[in-house]
Amino acid sequence: MRQAEISRATKETQIKIFLELDGTGQNKIKTGCGFLDHMLTLFAAHGRFDLIINCSGDVEVDYHHTVEDVGICLGQAFLQALGDKKGITRYGNIILPMDEALILTAIDFSGRAYLNWDININAQKVGNFDTELAQEFWLGFVRNSLCTLHFKQFAGSNAHHIIECAFKAAARSIAQAVKINPEYKNEIPSTKGVI
Repeated sequence: MRQAEISRATKETQIKIFLELDGTGQNKIKTGCGFLDHMLTLFAAHGRFDLIINCSGDVEVDYHHTVEDVGICLGQAFLQALGDKKGITRYGNIILPMDEALILTAIDFSGRAYLNWDININAQKVGNFDTELAQEFWLGFVRNSLCTLHFKQFAGSNAHHIIECAFKAAARSIAQAVKINPEYKNEIPSTKGVI
């Protein structure tokens, strides 16, 4: 079973995550940040990951610790659920439109952490969510899932659309990359023999 359970407790956040890679998109998300809940709900749906996230954080300060730490834990969950990565496709990419927004994402579960965030969001906030936290989320994810992840924005003016488009595109690319390729189901997808 390609599942993971992650628990993390700090003085800033207490987080529990359950992830099933081969799911149907069922999810229960409760982070204390409504916009993040929205992004993670659509992430689970578009990736078809079963995902439960419970986070209690210091949202009276702001959403920074909650968003970053959920990204960290979700990255750890993917790393755990992928195990030795035997049989995975490894790579995934998509160019995804959402109204006026158009974003490319490309991922490699390479064992090397790298984020390219070529996203331009003109607004500082969506509701009470600081838009710069979208990048912080994906930094936490990349550093803990040990993947290379590129975001490239081709169009977009509405901050909500841009961030939502980025999360949907990432979900679709990740879903491609973690899928088992039946032709290579007993092989590590690397000439090194390990990722």
